[in-house]
Amino acid sequence: MNTVVHKTLVVQLQAGDADRFPVLAHLGYDAADPFALTVVFSHDGRVLARWTLDREMVRDGLTRPVGVGDVRMRPESRGLWDELRIELLGDARPEGDRHHAVVFVWAAAVEAFLRETHAVVRPGKEQVHVDDFLAELMAEG
Repeated sequence: MNTVVHKTLVVQLQAGDADRFPVLAHLGYDAADPFALTVVFSHDGRVLARWTLDREMVRDGLTRPVGVGDVRMRPESRGLWDELRIELLGDARPEGDRHHAVVFVWAAAVEAFLRETHAVVRPGKEQVHVDDFLAELMAEG
């Protein structure tokens, strides 16, 4: 059985007050880290950012506002289609404010990706091997 899921989507990025522009979002899921999704944003072959998101939070963000702190999500409607709005707050800038970006993803594409991850590890069936994790931490010690 395949334990890894990948999908590349074109998403809309809005940074600051600028208009939206398309970038690629490379979504990844690995059963070895069953609660997490990775997203790598790229444009013109350059990586713009890499984020790790909670799989359940992404699912919940499709139907209601979720998140506090650095990551917030909520559903938005653009007339003919629904989107997942993901707000990302990054590191502090020298001026004192923080890097800030909003990504808009077609909700149906996110739902399809989540269905693929659920086929690998069903929600509620995630397992974390605490002994292995602690052994790894101790070895790095």
